[in-house]
Formats: sequence, C-alpha cells, structure tokens
Amino acid sequence: MSNLIETLKWRYATKKFDATKKISNEDLETLKEAIRLSASSYGLQPYKVLIIENPEVRAKLQPVSWGQSQIVDASHLLVFANMTDFGAEQIDAYLNNIVETRQIPLESIAGYGDFMKSKLTTLPADKLSNWTSKQTYIALGNLLSAAAELKIDATPMEGFEAEKVNEILGLKELGLNASLMATLGYRHEEDATQHYAKVRKSNEELFINL
Repeated sequence: MSNLIETLKWRYATKKFDATKKISNEDLETLKEAIRLSASSYGLQPYKVLIIENPEVRAKLQPVSWGQSQIVDASHLLVFANMTDFGAEQIDAYLNNIVETRQIPLESIAGYGDFMKSKLTTLPADKLSNWTSKQTYIALGNLLSAAAELKIDATPMEGFEAEKVNEILGLKELGLNASLMATLGYRHEEDATQHYAKVRKSNEELFINL
C-alpha cells in the first residue's frame, strides 16, 4: 500500500509532454486492460474509448481543445465517449455476456435484467446521458492509477468543446458523446509543473467521521 501512495504522489497532470517518447505496445495493452476492468454501475460500461494516434486527427482536435499542446505532443490521446442511446438492447447484450462468461442460464438473471431496464430505460434522455457520462470518470480513475504504476504520465482533460469533438470524430452517428479526454506519455524535462508541491486538502478538511 505504501507503494501505491508513493505512486499517487508521483503523478500529476502533465502540462508539457516529450513528443519524442512513445508508450510501448505492451504498456498500452496494460492500460487498456485497466480501463476494461474498471467498475461501472451494474457493470454495464456504457461508453467507448477511442485511442487516437493519428497526428492529422489530433491536429484537428487541438483547436477545439483550448489549444492545449498535450493533444498533439503526448504519445496517445484517449477520448472517453459515453453512449447517448443506451437502452434495452445494450442491457440485453450485457446479460448475454454474463450468460456466456459464467455459463449460466439466461432465465437465472432475467429478473436482474428487468430491474436494470426499469431503472434505466425510463430515464429522460438528458438524465440517461448524464448517467452514462458519469461512468467514464470511474474508468478514467483506473487509467490514471494504472498509468502512474507504470510511470507513464497522464493528464485528464475536460477542457474541450464536446460538440466539435463529436463532429470531428463522427461520434454522434455512433450514438456517442465525448465526455472526457486523457493524454498519455512522458513528461518533458522542461515541464515546470512536475516540480510543484502537490496541493490537496488535509484529512481534517476532507473527511467527516460520523
């Protein structure tokens, strides 16, 4: 556990990446697996994760991402896109995945499926989209911790124009919406931010014991 805390102390939101350094395929697969294994509500994972390496695409995304250099300089850009048309079809696919993975009859989890549908398919579109968007933050948290464990720098990003990102990536046609971004790579030696003391609330400010 002490190693985990030291790792979390090491990480920070990198402002300047070294564009010459790339993440290995092996490490990228580990990061993908960390995202895949993330917790989500009901286990439904109502999102997709786009891994963008294409420099031309990233150049188009930079102006609609507040001009941030990380978009083009980092080794990889990830876009977490929440599903906007999540419904009974996706829930049924999840149930079938459970049946196949655990080798159990569909009838044994039919009640669970009905429960999920009663809670989710009745939500107004805006609330459903908000719910699916929230799930991406859980996956992002797993990514940040896994990247730090590998000593890979990561920057979570909300600073972008979602509608324009959706247009550039063709997400609307896929029933998706850009919820979050994360840039991955290695800090540049000139990034002064790496030397800043980490600023967090004290335990007394942050926690309430009841």
